[in-house]
Formats: sequence, C-alpha cells, structure tokens
Amino acid sequence: MARYRGPVCRLCRREGLKLFLKGTRCFTEKCAIERRGYAPGQHGKKRTKMTDYGVQLREKQKVKRLYNLLENQFRSYFDDAARKKGVTGVELLMLLERRLDNMVYRMGFAISRREARLLVKHNHVLVNNKKVNIPSYLIKTEDVVSIGEKSKKMVMVERALEQAEANGVPGWLALDKQNLSCKVVAYPKREEITLPIKEQLIVELYSK
Repeated sequence: MARYRGPVCRLCRREGLKLFLKGTRCFTEKCAIERRGYAPGQHGKKRTKMTDYGVQLREKQKVKRLYNLLENQFRSYFDDAARKKGVTGVELLMLLERRLDNMVYRMGFAISRREARLLVKHNHVLVNNKKVNIPSYLIKTEDVVSIGEKSKKMVMVERALEQAEANGVPGWLALDKQNLSCKVVAYPKREEITLPIKEQLIVELYSK
C-alpha cells in the first residue's frame, strides 16, 4: 500500500497547526510549528486570502494527513460514508476512527498514527487474539485489541503508554494496562472527537 514518505513536519506547517505526526516531539520546542509557524516553501510567509474552495480543500487535506491517508483511500471512505443513512460528515469521521491503526494510537500503544501503522504492519497487534496486519481493518464494538505477547517489552510501546497515561485514554475505550489490551466499549460520539475538524467543509467540497 502506497503512503506518504516525505518530511511530516512540512505537513503541519502547511496546514498551520500541529497534527501530532511525530508524537512526543510535537510537545517540545523542536516542533516545526514552534520554530517556523508559516507554510513551507519560497512563498510560505506570504499571506493570501483563500477562496471558499481553498478553505474546503485545506480542511480535506488536513484530515487526510491527520489519519495518514492518501487521496484514493480518503475518497473511498467518503463514498462509503455517503451511502450510510446518517450525516455524511459524521459517518466519515466514524469510519476513520474505527481504523485499526487509529485505534492502536487512541489506546495508547503508539505515540502517533504513523507509529501505530508500523506496529500493525509488523504483526505486533492482535484483534480478538488473532494477528491482524491491515492498518485499515475496521474495529467493531466489543472487539479487544492487544499487543502480542512477544511484543509487550518493546520500548516504543512502553514509551507510548507512559504518554497515554499522562494524556488520558478516551472514555469509549476500556484499557487494561497490565495485559496491554483494550476493549472497544462503544463508538465515539461526534462531541468526543476533539480534533479541530469541520467535516461539513469536506462534504461541500466533494459535493461540487
């Protein structure tokens, strides 16, 4: 599966806010937004007034980069959300939140979604005691996601759990830190997704 391989700090600078793509580094003074809080490139410091289309496009790009997706993947999720009976924008966020790599990140087993993707791809993650190495696998309620027995001593997992303990785990997840497992109690409600996302702008963009 293709994925973005370029410098991720440029993505944060382009969107003008922290996307927390590098985990703990984003909380330090080394964060690119803290050091150079303007868009990358030769004309990054110039401020231009965006059109309505530009605002919608930037919102879509921001969400794509938050969840570490490429355009075709993201459009596929939007089409699936549009076929559901609920509000398209909310349904889109629900599908993105249910991705296995996002769940591993939310549960505190990785410090970023990119790191969570690596854990999944390298067979360190179990779903209901079965190995799953597909980052886009959709988690359901009552599913239990855990770290494999041989992977529990990994430094990256221990470090991530320390950060998760400080930041807190979402209320719709039941974390068992001792066994490095977490049960999905329910799907998150829209108000529980605290990311700075205006999903209606994405719906308007794709509806043109």
